Amino acid sequence: MAASPRDAVAAKRLRLALDLYEAGEKLMRANLRRRHHTASDSEIETLLRDWLAQRPGAEHGDSPGRVRDLPDR
Repeated sequence: MAASPRDAVAAKRLRLALDLYEAGEKLMRANLRRRHHTASDSEIETLLRDWLAQRPGAEHGDSPGRVRDLPDR
């Protein structure tokens, strides 16, 4: 079954979003390495992971709306 043109556009948009995320992560990793030039690779990864979880403007996630607890699944 061939993908519809609409599906192809959606797939391209998703790929672009993922590529942009990856580029941003690489840039932040390089930034952290410049700021913490004596840090090991594992320390840089920890700093990156911490930044991703707590970066300014996204303390409660990346979308607008009320903060609420999600039910356990």
